[in-house]
Amino acid sequence: MILRHTFTPPNNTRMGHLCGPTDAHLRSIEAALQVRIAHRFEQFKVEGAKAKAELALQVLQALYEIADRPIAPDQVQLMLAGDLNIDADGTPLLSTRRADLRARTANQASYLMNIAEHDITFGIGPAGTGKTYLAVACAVDALERNAVQRIVLTRPAVEAGERLGFLPGDLTQKVDPYLRPLYDALYELMGFDKVQKAFERQQIEVAPLAFMRGRTLNHAFVILDEAQNTTPEQMKMFLTRIGFGSKAVVTGDVSQIDLPSTQLSGLIEAERVLQRVQGIAMSRLTSADVVRHPLVARIVDAYDAQGRGLRQPKSRTGD
Repeated sequence: MILRHTFTPPNNTRMGHLCGPTDAHLRSIEAALQVRIAHRFEQFKVEGAKAKAELALQVLQALYEIADRPIAPDQVQLMLAGDLNIDADGTPLLSTRRADLRARTANQASYLMNIAEHDITFGIGPAGTGKTYLAVACAVDALERNAVQRIVLTRPAVEAGERLGFLPGDLTQKVDPYLRPLYDALYELMGFDKVQKAFERQQIEVAPLAFMRGRTLNHAFVILDEAQNTTPEQMKMFLTRIGFGSKAVVTGDVSQIDLPSTQLSGLIEAERVLQRVQGIAMSRLTSADVVRHPLVARIVDAYDAQGRGLRQPKSRTGD
């Protein structure tokens, strides 16, 4: 099948950025989708199987919309991988209930790009930087696009000055308060009714980290939150749960560790051990990325200046 398209309004600068140096971007699209692309100025012709030719035109249109500046080869690859919803800065736009959801800082934009481009991403930074919220938004987006079959959200059930034994109910009810921030993010990003239906269809699972042992998670978007409270053994256990077609995001704040002072945090060790492993991205967020009340950033800076983190009991309001 041959499809034709004319890009409007005509713009030579955009056209040059769209095609890439010596038409390199067009060649990448041809190789990935097994189509042939020819053009004369703003008039394009795509030849190939119907579905692939249509997809090639979608990619070309998406590239043209951000072609007011040079386009990096990895942005083309990102679109070809299925993440066609890209804003003018090349940052993925997320399909959630919140139409205004997007990166607000350069570090957040880099974090979203890392999640899109890597199978495992670490988001490390202080409270209020959006590391957990953006990860859940990426998971919701992936589920909405059918890029994954389910979302799995987990946290270590580590006590922050309280004792589980004094909480009422069975084990599930005891750990539920630790997982509440993840529920809150889901409700805001999907809506209460849609989340409940997704739970019923087993498209969303929220569970303490101990429940992950022995499992293999295929075609899932998996988020480990509060990872600073994992032991090295727990972190290794979690990371080796990842199966085919899955993506994992690990979030944590190394200044708020609730483990015994003699216990090494699995997040700190993972950052050291895995920083050069191909396919894993490390995203660092700082007080400059805090999107809560301005006072939060000043509090973070004040504690950092003292060279110590928060070690006393704290509320678990999530990111």
